[in-house]
Amino acid sequence: MIAGMPGSGKSVLAEAAKKLGIPVVSMGDAVRGEAKKRGLKLTPETLAQLSLQLRRVRGPAAVAELTLRQLPPNDVVMIEGVRSLDEVEKFREHFQKVVIIAVHSSPSTRFRRLLARRRADDPSSWEEFVERDRRELGFGLGEVIALSDYVLVNEGMNKCEFLHKCLELLRDLLTRELAPEQVESDRD
Repeated sequence: MIAGMPGSGKSVLAEAAKKLGIPVVSMGDAVRGEAKKRGLKLTPETLAQLSLQLRRVRGPAAVAELTLRQLPPNDVVMIEGVRSLDEVEKFREHFQKVVIIAVHSSPSTRFRRLLARRRADDPSSWEEFVERDRRELGFGLGEVIALSDYVLVNEGMNKCEFLHKCLELLRDLLTRELAPEQVESDRD
């Protein structure tokens, strides 16, 4: 699982996972898909309201439940964008092993990245950015980051360098953490 504030570099970690053949499912895409299904515009305000409504009506793990419907039948799957410990627990009900990787970048770096990215739901001002951060933290994202198994700091390097760092961690996890029984049987 990937956790991190908006613009921290979660998508680069997801790209690394894809390069290693690991399927990636985005929780944000699950919300955007639900918005499209309901005929809603993909604006920051609409997506924020929908996220809150889903959690209020269906419970704090509502977005995790939507995401579970999109998962491929693989032993190893990367889920991008987990925001609360309730969501983590929902995924733990469905997976034998759950590893959380937090991606961290400073607020000023993240704001510059979001402005450059120009996705429909990205903030266009510092005030919107701060409001979005507060909303994300309100879901419980800070707790997930604080209790993550690994932290990747994405600061002071270019995308290629960070991608390399992500690939190194994922390769290590695949051999040591996620498939230790496979590693043991390979040694026999």
